[in-house]
Amino acid sequence: MPQLSAVALVCTLTPSPAPSSSELMARHVLEALERHGVATSSVRVVDHDVRPGVQVDMGAGDAWPALRQQVLDADILVLATPIWMGHPCSVAQRVIERLDADLAETDEAGRPIMYDKTAIVAVVGNEDGAHKTIADMAQALSDVGFTVPAQAGTYWVGEAMHTVDYQDLDEVPEKVAATTAGAARNAAHLARLLRAEPYPADDGGSGRSGR
Repeated sequence: MPQLSAVALVCTLTPSPAPSSSELMARHVLEALERHGVATSSVRVVDHDVRPGVQVDMGAGDAWPALRQQVLDADILVLATPIWMGHPCSVAQRVIERLDADLAETDEAGRPIMYDKTAIVAVVGNEDGAHKTIADMAQALSDVGFTVPAQAGTYWVGEAMHTVDYQDLDEVPEKVAATTAGAARNAAHLARLLRAEPYPADDGGSGRSGR
């Protein structure tokens, strides 16, 4: 069976090459996946001109089609976002909006094109809101067709109204590391199951529609 692969879409607001806590968290998730034999790659979305919209391709200069192809080529998506104002950041929201187009895209069997892919949500922030952010992102990914494994969200949030970032920590807290390892383990396991036994084709009795 071919090797599983994962791609991280890092939704930091900070362009490269500046350090990013979201990218560091995504790297930790990818390293955990690599321990399960998964080939990994990562892209910082803000470095690319991803146009606003809800179409697969928003025209000349739109960088989303190339990023989308990386998602299509992978078995596992890691969506990493910081919390801003208690919500997923604007870059993560744009990624979700662009994925909305895939509600109408199907494979040769007539299934939603993102079926048989699993997803992990990784969140960092300096305030409360991690559970809500994970819930928002996981629901959207599930709606598009991704399968969200058990306990597939990992996060770190600092003390409210303080300035310590995830990247400022001397070491990853034990519970955060254990949560990240569990998310990666479950995602890799589920991805292998879906590779071996894909979801059945739509029999015409169900389906989703976008706005």
